Amino acid sequence: MSKFTFPQSIRSRPVYGTLEQRDGAAHLLIADAEGAEAILDVATPAMMAKAHIVYIPKGAAFEDKLRGLNAASFYAGPSYGAAEQRIHKALADAKMGLQVYLAGTEGLMGQAQNAAMQAGIPHTAIQTEHRGSTARRIQCVHCKGITEDVETDPFVCAHCGLNLFVRDHYSRRLAAYQGVCIDAEDPGNVPEPKGIYE
Repeated sequence: MSKFTFPQSIRSRPVYGTLEQRDGAAHLLIADAEGAEAILDVATPAMMAKAHIVYIPKGAAFEDKLRGLNAASFYAGPSYGAAEQRIHKALADAKMGLQVYLAGTEGLMGQAQNAAMQAGIPHTAIQTEHRGSTARRIQCVHCKGITEDVETDPFVCAHCGLNLFVRDHYSRRLAAYQGVCIDAEDPGNVPEPKGIYE
């Protein structure tokens, strides 16, 4: 199983649950990598008859199983960026009663949740389930650049090269955690990187 129990943290940090099928006029299911397992766990033929699945495999081997669910609409793409326009269109075309399910990595869920909130769906009405990688999407507070899939703390910003401390502070607006320069007052004094959840 690809589930991870996150340690307790500050209030801004997202909390994930387990997907549950809800009655709805339509179902939008967005997942990446091992997030497919959560969709497979919740899917029923009646649900799939009204479902639009957007899947980003990231090297995981679940695409055939998801296609086998016979959803009303299915899309598999190489990245969130490639799927983003399709997600925005599905949300813009949605009617009352749409149920939104997000599963997989925090980066995918954060970006998809942000898109759904921009379409008028409150974040409390969006189901999320974390599966797979615990890597984070980080925004450098200094240059504002976003680095995807950060697994260590501290890490070097991909945009400005600063050594960043990975904070638990999360921005729903940016769908990213915040990274702050760790050696601003003592340049070069950077601790050895370790896994974020070590």
